[in-house]
Amino acid sequence: MDANEVLKKIRKIEIKTRGLSQNIFAGEYHSAFKGRGVIFSEVREYQPGDDIRDIDWNVTARQNRPFVKVYEEERELTVMLLIDVSGSRNFGACGDLKKEKMAEIAATLAFSSITNNDKVGVIFFSDKVEKFIPPKKGRKHILLIIREIINFVPESRGTDIDVALQFLTNALKKSCTAFLISDFIDDHDYFKSMTIANRKHDLAAIQVYDKRDAEMPDVGLIRIKDMETGAERWIDTSSAKVRKLYAKDWYARQQKLSSTVARSGVDLAQVTTDEDIVKPLLGLFRRRN
Repeated sequence: MDANEVLKKIRKIEIKTRGLSQNIFAGEYHSAFKGRGVIFSEVREYQPGDDIRDIDWNVTARQNRPFVKVYEEERELTVMLLIDVSGSRNFGACGDLKKEKMAEIAATLAFSSITNNDKVGVIFFSDKVEKFIPPKKGRKHILLIIREIINFVPESRGTDIDVALQFLTNALKKSCTAFLISDFIDDHDYFKSMTIANRKHDLAAIQVYDKRDAEMPDVGLIRIKDMETGAERWIDTSSAKVRKLYAKDWYARQQKLSSTVARSGVDLAQVTTDEDIVKPLLGLFRRRN
């Protein structure tokens, strides 16, 4: 993709996603994610009804009467986007490519966060952390992120969500709001790392998938290629047994995802490549209010 094409794509995504952020998501984003972090503000004398866990024992000892710590909502958040750049993101049979839908979602979240004066950073991952962009503020930084999402070429094609979540937990010392954007085609177990990441941070998962991931059409003998391993083989899609096994594998994968996010306390939104992102994202935001 040449420079002019990249600039056109960036501009197109910016126009669409800034509009969504400012006109549709601004209030929903603010109420869903603001106030989840608190910072120490001051101390004051204890009053009946105050939580004894908030007593500042150092000040209490010095003053010979009880004082409590007062907290206030954090005025700015740090938002991290964990973006799957594995080989399977290049698939899209029923709508956009998965990577195009992921870019739209990521840009919308990024513009929503700068509208609220939050910092935004990115972790690109495959079966390893491919690139880390530290959190910063501003439109220029968001456009850099969008350019990277469009242009980024990973070294690996596999997927390991566990690695990305461990990196998030270790790299970000301060609590942040994190969005894990992936198709979740991953055979690794990431329950433990997801639970730990969600305890330290405020994690939400967004699955982007194509309807052909879930259901194989009856189109006769075709050659298929695994986008992550590069392996190719011929399969007979006219076989009801083959189509049933394909659907069964998808169902098992979805069950694993549903179970993992439920047990780890993470909210999940699901977006297909042929649908508008507004309804699923609004649903995610509203579930968190």
